[in-house]
Amino acid sequence: MHPSGARDRWRNPKPRLLFSDDQGVIRDHPTLLALGAGGGEPLPLTERDAIPLPRGSDLFYLPGRTPLGWNSRQRRVVAFSEGVAGRPVHAVAAFLAPAHTADLLAAYHTRPGAPVLPLYAYAAVGFAGGEHWAAARRVDPDRRQDPWRFDDNRIRDAVARHLEQHPENALVLQLERCALEYQCRAAQNFFLERHEAPLPISVTCNARCLGCISLQPDGTFKAAHERLGRAPRAEEVAAVAREHIARVPRTVVSFGQGCEGEPLLMRELIVETVRRIRAGTTEGTVNLNSNASLPAVVEELVAAGLDSLRVSLNSPRPRVYDAYYRPQGYRFADVEASMLVMRRAGRFVSLNLLYFPGVTDREEEIEALVALIESCGVRMIQLRNLNLDPEIYREALPRGVVGPGVGLEAFMRALQRRFPRLHFGYFNPPKEEYADW
Repeated sequence: MHPSGARDRWRNPKPRLLFSDDQGVIRDHPTLLALGAGGGEPLPLTERDAIPLPRGSDLFYLPGRTPLGWNSRQRRVVAFSEGVAGRPVHAVAAFLAPAHTADLLAAYHTRPGAPVLPLYAYAAVGFAGGEHWAAARRVDPDRRQDPWRFDDNRIRDAVARHLEQHPENALVLQLERCALEYQCRAAQNFFLERHEAPLPISVTCNARCLGCISLQPDGTFKAAHERLGRAPRAEEVAAVAREHIARVPRTVVSFGQGCEGEPLLMRELIVETVRRIRAGTTEGTVNLNSNASLPAVVEELVAAGLDSLRVSLNSPRPRVYDAYYRPQGYRFADVEASMLVMRRAGRFVSLNLLYFPGVTDREEEIEALVALIESCGVRMIQLRNLNLDPEIYREALPRGVVGPGVGLEAFMRALQRRFPRLHFGYFNPPKEEYADW
């Protein structure tokens, strides 16, 4: 929620439509109001919660997409297709800073021949009172990835220091690339010796996610970066993890990053690594971000000392899940079985829920989530934006899945009513924190 004073600032005038020319120059329309897309008719931003565009967010123009605005006099949706001198204009969207989740997406019509959008989420955005407003909510107060906390010079110096200490460690070399080339905040935090340390280990995967950021073999759109090409050794990973735990109080070390495949497929490596970490310390939280497809391996990891499991999913309904993850050799029942393994062991289970307006916030999805939380002991939902061209996702889903939703606020309230102790967030919490939940 944002303060009531922020509400008053944008009630008059209301957020206006943004549009862009071919050079990426963004302007606001003098009369048309901004709209956001859920699963039904586009909605003026004033009908949903809107917040000042979070610091560190980016504005994108969407080539080949005609922006839709709201004509308040005629009370109808208008396609604004021509700008200065009759030139075509393009829709504009916001890519939100970390810890924020979009409530509505940009509203537009796609023109013939428009290119596929890259792997971002496209939040609805407008302009009023001298600033931009987005249909979004901050879902986690943790500041660990706020962009202004990252100084490029400090990061480069920190990377150099770690490379001096571990000049041939394959994990550190991969994290160097992640931090400097991909600008990964998790990797940068590792080098800055704070917060959570990523431990990428897997070179392969057993899902073919539509929005996979490390492998897009069909060439429809480009992956955000290259997948890890060589797995590190268990002793390399364990040494880095133990050092980070020793340096950073209440920290988390996590397998399963964007630059790798599925860690559970690296069974011997990950089990041995967890054993080595836990042989050296009982401190720190050893976490696995995973598709949770192999419950037998999860059993071994629990025995080795795994503390928490974050399960990625777009939906708790198998047919909707399958449309996005396209699992290879496993079923959604295996995902549930892995969570049950953790629950029986008294370990922490959270969901990395890929939120998409008009899908995730529908009543049938909420009821399915309720059943999953009850049966599998889910204690936290991390609300991440689903990063993918919205049209590709909608077209891939079964008929009838997309439709008007209740909105992000109502979605969260509905689950909170059923589970008062359920937590929402964006980042993996340490065990010292979730022990009190």
